[in-house]
Amino acid sequence: MNKAQGKMVNAFTAGDLEKLDPQTRQTIDRRAKLLGPAYRLFYQKPVEVCRGSGVHLYDSAGNEYLDAYNNVVSVGHAHPAVVRAVSEQMATLCTHTRYLQEGILHYGEKLQKTFDGAVREYHVMFTCTGSEANDLAMRMAQHHTGRRGIIITSEAYHGNSHLTAGFSPSLGERSPLGTWVRRVPAPDSYRVPVEELGYRMAAHVAEQIADLERRGEGLAAFIVDSLFSSDGIYAQPTGLLAPVAEIVRKAGGLFVADEVQSGFGRSGDRFWGYQRHGICPDIVTMGKPMGNGFPVAATVVAPEIVQGFGRDMRYFNTFGGNSVAIAAAQATLDVNQSEGLQENALRVGQVIQDGVRQLSKRFDVIGDVRGAGLYIGVELVTDREIKTPAAEAATRVVNGLRERRVLISATGPDSNILKIRPPLVFSAADADRLLTELEAVLSGPA
Repeated sequence: MNKAQGKMVNAFTAGDLEKLDPQTRQTIDRRAKLLGPAYRLFYQKPVEVCRGSGVHLYDSAGNEYLDAYNNVVSVGHAHPAVVRAVSEQMATLCTHTRYLQEGILHYGEKLQKTFDGAVREYHVMFTCTGSEANDLAMRMAQHHTGRRGIIITSEAYHGNSHLTAGFSPSLGERSPLGTWVRRVPAPDSYRVPVEELGYRMAAHVAEQIADLERRGEGLAAFIVDSLFSSDGIYAQPTGLLAPVAEIVRKAGGLFVADEVQSGFGRSGDRFWGYQRHGICPDIVTMGKPMGNGFPVAATVVAPEIVQGFGRDMRYFNTFGGNSVAIAAAQATLDVNQSEGLQENALRVGQVIQDGVRQLSKRFDVIGDVRGAGLYIGVELVTDREIKTPAAEAATRVVNGLRERRVLISATGPDSNILKIRPPLVFSAADADRLLTELEAVLSGPA
């Protein structure tokens, strides 16, 4: 989500409400009265969901929707193995991490094996959400370095706790950033020559480090989602983060890989997003798809970083790493690996990208197609020469697909980039349906 998306794709007007049936209007009114004004709904005509299965959602009338948006249910809605694991564990025991339990140790060991190099020896600390994981990561980074400064990309989203909201500019222009936060431009591979991206990003980070030091803050950490999801989905080129990590560490800061969006095989070519850049982070965070809808997340941290933190203060999270959460995480990881979902993401993601590129030969509004695996961005423009963002076109496409019961969203600072991010079980047939409906919407009236 980002500020432009909140205003365009998700916002309602009085005119929108008048177009809805009475029961939907009544439900929206009840929702507004009960939940308050800070919540948002997707689409100009909201989708009611009552049931999910695999890559499909269903409303109360039994209408089926193709879900090409949700990465939380990474192995598919209501996967039987995850449902069974959660149900059986809830019927047996649900308690916290202050008791000895085999489940959390077994999962931690299996999770470690998905990493490479030094990260395999890092400690695993469990939380409930990615926000908590990033919050904990920054607390440890600030404690370890004795500094407060945090550097992020310009439209980053890293959470909604008090601390993480302070370095999540995508929450909106009126959501305050910390005085100790600095932003650098994302590597816009559509508008900046690829050979310049790494140099430019490293230079921007060095500039912000200097500013933090001049103002007495110093650098605690640079945190990044390696697919730059909220910035507009920039999966290529890989390798540009290695020079950044070098500069960050030279300044005494830590490199934090936020894998909440890009981890667990979504990119197809690697299990973790940071691996695509050939780097070894000091801290890795994860969440969202980890439990296939059950709230579980983690912070994976180098021993020397958490040593002082653990000495000076204890860490306890009542629900983080509880028995049922671990059962969900274990089942999700098992399914991911046994069903070859990383390989599926690579294969089906290429089908989608190739298909959209074919459409771009007919529809000039498609300016760029990019991504990795099953995380794809389609940038819409009003003019291919000057690459002007086409936010209204993106809104029309997102809502047009919704009318055809295909669900995607939009991202980027101007909300002109179609965000295609389905569950990892998305098939070639699902991709064909998505492409067919996208073609129909693009062919329709502007």
